[in-house]
Amino acid sequence: MDWNSWHDRYDVADSWMARRLETVRTQIRAVLDAAPAGPLSVISLCAGDGRGLLHVLAGHPRRTDVRARLVELDARNADAASLTARRAGLEQVEVVTGDAALIDRYQDRVPADLVLICGVFGNITDHDIERTIGACNQLCRTGGTVIWTRHRGAPDRVPLICDWFGAQDFELRWVSEPSVGYGVGVHRFMGTPQPVRGGRRLFRFVGDDDLGRRT
Repeated sequence: MDWNSWHDRYDVADSWMARRLETVRTQIRAVLDAAPAGPLSVISLCAGDGRGLLHVLAGHPRRTDVRARLVELDARNADAASLTARRAGLEQVEVVTGDAALIDRYQDRVPADLVLICGVFGNITDHDIERTIGACNQLCRTGGTVIWTRHRGAPDRVPLICDWFGAQDFELRWVSEPSVGYGVGVHRFMGTPQPVRGGRRLFRFVGDDDLGRRT
């Protein structure tokens, strides 16, 4: 998969990807709007070119409060995200070119107020989805939020993903309706953050042929 050209699909007007992106932005904006005063920590796994978070931060009143780390393996996407952040004057945004599945990438930025796991759950096995959700109590602070995405194609794993988050002391705040053709979920962590268990890999991307479904 060419993950750089894959992002071009977001530019197709009224496509499901464009609508999903706008939904993610709306939910990010809502989290920032509701956040208490003071500094905010954000991490983004498999951040791509950062167009979800960076678009919101560029014009948000809390932009200077946010310290963010975006981790992306594709160097072209990471370079694009870095350029967007610089052009927007987002000096507290750090873009890391590297494997976002390695939990050590976030160790000095967690527990975070907002964790973005977008474009991930549709590209990994069910076992790795559950493993990643199981590690979110190491990534998210009490009262913090995870925003995630997953397609609604068969097998529709969105209800199961919600159950897995619930089992880890996350409260469902919002999930998109099945009829919209994509899944976006928002969960708030109500438990106690756990120490990061270093050296762990959370997931591995697998091809569409192996998964038998779209991303």
